[in-house]
Amino acid sequence: MPTGLLKDGQRVDPSNLRRSPRIRLQMPVFLRATDAAGVEFIELTKTLNISATGACVASSHMLRPDQIVHLTIPAPSSANSGVVPNETPPITAKVLRQGSTGDMRLFGLEFLKPLE
Repeated sequence: MPTGLLKDGQRVDPSNLRRSPRIRLQMPVFLRATDAAGVEFIELTKTLNISATGACVASSHMLRPDQIVHLTIPAPSSANSGVVPNETPPITAKVLRQGSTGDMRLFGLEFLKPLE
């Protein structure tokens, strides 16, 4: 099948093609950003899917296109806290797309540095 074509012959915008495959994974994350009104917030939310280059997250806040946000993955507390960190280092991402479902907003994020 030629690149840029779907099965039914429709063209696909090459900028919408994914650089890495998505995994449907709901994972808790802390989303830290500034909402559209300029108020800083931190929200415990979740991913709907994730890849090496980005993620789709749900949020009750309004974000702007091209806005920079920070994601942190919480880790359960451990009896030996010196061995296991309480959270991962923040992942910096840019808002690419947005949509909604009910009262929840969905945001497509692109990581500024792909996950390894």
